[in-house]
Amino acid sequence: QVQLVESGGGLVQPGGSLRLSCAASGMFSINYMGWYRQAPGKERELVALITSGGMARYADSVRGRFTISRDNGMNMVYIQMNSLKPEDTDVYYCNAKVPSGINYWGKGTLVTVSS
Repeated sequence: QVQLVESGGGLVQPGGSLRLSCAASGMFSINYMGWYRQAPGKERELVALITSGGMARYADSVRGRFTISRDNGMNMVYIQMNSLKPEDTDVYYCNAKVPSGINYWGKGTLVTVSS
């Protein structure tokens, strides 16, 4: 059974940090792993993604503040979020794309940046 499970969301003050984790299971091979976020009434947007070779891509809004990393052996992907801003408040979703082209999604974890 294919499954992505996120953890690490929560409430943090502006300027603070959070680290999200995502565990993937049931997949033999994963090309891309990444994080997306979505606010109510808005489209889901890319935050960051990373290839199996470790090449990373970031949204302009988070570049320099967020760092994505991946453990291929454990099928884990992480995102370290620093200097958080209120506009980073969203539900964050883990994504995995396998060689067949199918995208899998986690259920999401809420990040709230507020004082």
